[in-house]
Amino acid sequence: MTAIPSFTGDASPYGGGDPYADYRTADFPFTQYANLADRRLGAGVIAANDEFFAQRENLLVPERAEFDPEHFGHKGKIMDGWETRRRRGASAEHPWPTAEDHDWALIRLGGPGVIRGIVVDTAHFRGNYPQSVSIEGASVAGSPSPEELLADDVKWTTLVPRTPVGGHAANGFAVAAEQRFTHLRVNQHPDGGIARLRVYGEVVPDPEWLAVLGAFDVVALENGGQVEDASDRFYSPATNTIQPGRSRKMDDGWETRRRRDQGHDWIRYRLVAQSQIRAIEIDTAYLKGNSAGWASVSVRDGEDGDWTEILPRTRLQPDTNHRFVLPTPAVGTHARVDIFPDGGISRLRLFGSLTQEGATRLESRHQELGG
Repeated sequence: MTAIPSFTGDASPYGGGDPYADYRTADFPFTQYANLADRRLGAGVIAANDEFFAQRENLLVPERAEFDPEHFGHKGKIMDGWETRRRRGASAEHPWPTAEDHDWALIRLGGPGVIRGIVVDTAHFRGNYPQSVSIEGASVAGSPSPEELLADDVKWTTLVPRTPVGGHAANGFAVAAEQRFTHLRVNQHPDGGIARLRVYGEVVPDPEWLAVLGAFDVVALENGGQVEDASDRFYSPATNTIQPGRSRKMDDGWETRRRRDQGHDWIRYRLVAQSQIRAIEIDTAYLKGNSAGWASVSVRDGEDGDWTEILPRTRLQPDTNHRFVLPTPAVGTHARVDIFPDGGISRLRLFGSLTQEGATRLESRHQELGG
């Protein structure tokens, strides 16, 4: 297993110029997975015990944290993150916070699932970051209120034990709990600020919900689909193609670098489970001079199955949603979209339903993970 770099201690005071020039980060192996705390999936920060200096909602902003050295308000320096006031002790004789004192925030994951890794980003919190953090996970059905989540009967599982972190750094933690989680409790000890929270993992959908839907997008991230690999991620991640909704701007899709050879680009997907696919959408929204020229779609059944083309190489138009009804349903567990020669697409939708085998396997996995 790849070692996870750790960062501790203060960063240097901001000295001008690019504030990210001395930012400490690393390539974490789990960032290949989707961010389950993405607001596009429905994630939210539903409560926090304190947000005196900076609002809790900043934790889930998709863009990296910004820093304006001259941005002050009536309460002090305005930071792009979640920042609590300084904790104090009980008396002049004991002015320091106790070892148990801490601040917390409750996170609703947009995509409940298995968590593979977490990044606690303290960008621009150079001397005002928490001394340490800890993170717990829970699985609670429905849409619980903060009060219901904090009730004594809710079981919280430690995902990240109390661990020192560094200021102005991406603090990464691998998670080994093979369980399905819906909510997180992020604790900072004893106080301070966190810029962003990223929760990487695999969506595990509710089989009962999918059964009621009947036909749905079997490759959508929110339904449990995932990107396994892609030929090129130069401009934007391939996972964008299975995010909810239509693309809102060019970099909300998938775009590759310009090819100077006779090859082509592709993305390989794992479907939620074995499915019957009946219709396909390929959207090139906001890709105008850089849309893929042609695309084809193939499926295979099982890890070792042969690829079968279900949509032959077809001309694509820029900034257009293309819809194709298949003459007969295609059964598979994996899909691949090939684009020719390069460029991009914004979304791929594969509409269909689970086979009996797929539904049974999904139900078994859901139960195994405590769903």
